[in-house]
Amino acid sequence: MFKNALVSTSNKNGLAEFLKPLSKSGCRIVSTGGTSKFLRENKIPVVEVAEQTGFPEVMDGRVRTLHPSIHMPLLARQNVAEDFELLKKYNLEAFDLVIVNLYPFADALQKNLAEDELIEFIDIGGPSLLRAASKNFERIAVVCDPKDYQWILEKKELTLEDRKKLAAKVFFHTSSYDALIAKHLDPENDDHFICTGELTQELRYGENPQQKAWWYQETAATHGIHQAKVIHGKALSYNNLLDIEAASRVVREFSENAVVAVKHNSPCGVAIHKNGSEAVKLALAADPVSVFGGIIACNFEVDEISAEYFNKIFLECIVAPSFTKMAFEKLTKKKDLRLLTWNQAFNKSKEVRSIAGGFLVQTQDHIGVWNPDWKILGEKPSLQVQSDLLLAWRACAHLKSNAIAIAAQNQTLGLGMGQVNRVDAVDHAIHRAKKNHPDLLSHAVLASDAFFPFADSIDLIHEAGIKWVIQPGGSIRDQEVFARAQECGVNMIMTGTRHFRH
Repeated sequence: MFKNALVSTSNKNGLAEFLKPLSKSGCRIVSTGGTSKFLRENKIPVVEVAEQTGFPEVMDGRVRTLHPSIHMPLLARQNVAEDFELLKKYNLEAFDLVIVNLYPFADALQKNLAEDELIEFIDIGGPSLLRAASKNFERIAVVCDPKDYQWILEKKELTLEDRKKLAAKVFFHTSSYDALIAKHLDPENDDHFICTGELTQELRYGENPQQKAWWYQETAATHGIHQAKVIHGKALSYNNLLDIEAASRVVREFSENAVVAVKHNSPCGVAIHKNGSEAVKLALAADPVSVFGGIIACNFEVDEISAEYFNKIFLECIVAPSFTKMAFEKLTKKKDLRLLTWNQAFNKSKEVRSIAGGFLVQTQDHIGVWNPDWKILGEKPSLQVQSDLLLAWRACAHLKSNAIAIAAQNQTLGLGMGQVNRVDAVDHAIHRAKKNHPDLLSHAVLASDAFFPFADSIDLIHEAGIKWVIQPGGSIRDQEVFARAQECGVNMIMTGTRHFRH
């Protein structure tokens, strides 16, 4: 199958099993220090690179394969007789198989090494070998991924198309490798934005059955849904993943026990409580119709009582740091309910969204804690009112704009989102609050993700009996809105910062 192979790997999984049958069939194997030692230990004959080049490895291995006696056999062109005459002159045989994978720079990043140590994980010779061999895919099979060993052995003979695909895989691999290094060396460079990833899973379909979909893990991402473990239930769908991300994005805002319910990528219930199971109860009751078939995110261990609340309704998925043994036993009685364990730490990476012909990038939005510099127009809020205002403000920031969130006593009561004017968003939120929690409206607070352009929203808020509003301000009619609020006895907290989410 192959006559002359060049092998230099950091990942040796499956390598011996792959090379043994090739070696037995007469394939000559040229290899570098650590790899050659590994192959000899596995009874596979090896020619040292230094033997091929006539030059020893130097500079602690920094220079070993960067030599004409290595690169001429890689780059010799199939249909150029002079190239092969040159190889014959120097007693060299063309390589037809190259197996190389690179120093594990991504793994080294996770170890918080000193810069001078980390730099040594930047591979130079490896990418040169891979690129040279891939450029010559017409006659060379180049392998950078141990996952490809088995199918190559099964194929016995590779077609030109097979070698071309292997070469393409190499260029994806080396470009991703270089991108990771570039991002590490200059993470704040905004002139170029590089996003690379590897396939995590091919999904059954996209948002709709007629759409294909794939899930990729960003290269060397330290936080992400790929870290979550599905401990029960079927595989996650495209929409599940979007909703898990939406729910987790909200729950990360809270340090106290919090529960977030999401439906169609929008929160429909948010609650906090010192007792986790009470937070579950409040979140599910926030909008009992909308939560049906939803996704739940908790930032605490789910216990047996919480599991009993969850089991009363149909849910697609629950994600939490952990589940008690009793909770797991209760919840797994529903075979289609997906349970995920994931420590949903705040992810500081930038957000990327595609547009036609390109993409948009922004830093993540984050509410934080109550800011004593926020301007209070009216009474000073009690601690409970302050807590509810912050809850509503955090929930509102994660709704599709235009957005309004109404909350009271540690839970959202009514959410209005995705409206093309603010007064409709207010109307929708009030309608839901009246429908689900008419007895709590007198204690309610309201958050608006951006300013009120007119005083008409204040009239609706007043009519509903709501006395507290948190909003950024900034409208040319602010004074008109403030005056109307004062007339109606509505207190306002002005944050000075809007939180659109388009």
